[in-house]
Amino acid sequence: MALDKPYKNVPGTIIFDAEQARKGYQINQLCMSFMKPENRERYLADREAYLDEWQLTPKARQAILDLDLNAAMEEGGNIYFLAKLGATHGLSFQQMAGSMTGMSEAAYRDMMISGGRRPEGNL
Repeated sequence: MALDKPYKNVPGTIIFDAEQARKGYQINQLCMSFMKPENRERYLADREAYLDEWQLTPKARQAILDLDLNAAMEEGGNIYFLAKLGATHGLSFQQMAGSMTGMSEAAYRDMMISGGRRPEGNL
């Protein structure tokens, strides 16, 4: 029997649950591999070859190559693991969050300092 997941109907939100964890296992393990300096070096030296070592779906692979964090999350990537991908590319979490909202880092920072997005109109 399938589980009832009423939380799946939150517009514009990717819920990281057990299903997403299974779906994104390879993405998240790839990101965890960046904890070792030698893996970061190998990845940055030849991204395509490094990704060949992982069983990524074509969509997941493209999301990683494009640094498209929203697409990576849709493919099961967890933002806390994906932060390691961003850091490997020298990105701050603030830069990553800005890219996920379609904003520059400065615009994202200013929005957050002024209290964040209003819920109205965000759906």
